[in-house]
Amino acid sequence: MNIGIELRKLALNSCVTLTALAEYISEKKGKPYSVQNLSSKLKKGTLNANEISIILEKLGYEINFTKTTN
Repeated sequence: MNIGIELRKLALNSCVTLTALAEYISEKKGKPYSVQNLSSKLKKGTLNANEISIILEKLGYEINFTKTTN
């Protein structure tokens, strides 16, 4: 699973643009965050956990960890 592809799908389904996501990340981090930077990180799958959490917050999702049985 590529996290970048999944986040793009969620954004598309929520009608949220990459521009809106980049602006929201910038607000949350308190420093500039460009659309180009976001797009590159989505393509490469190099977003950090904080960035993923911020994106999911904007899209109305949250991360839940579930233990699997082995």
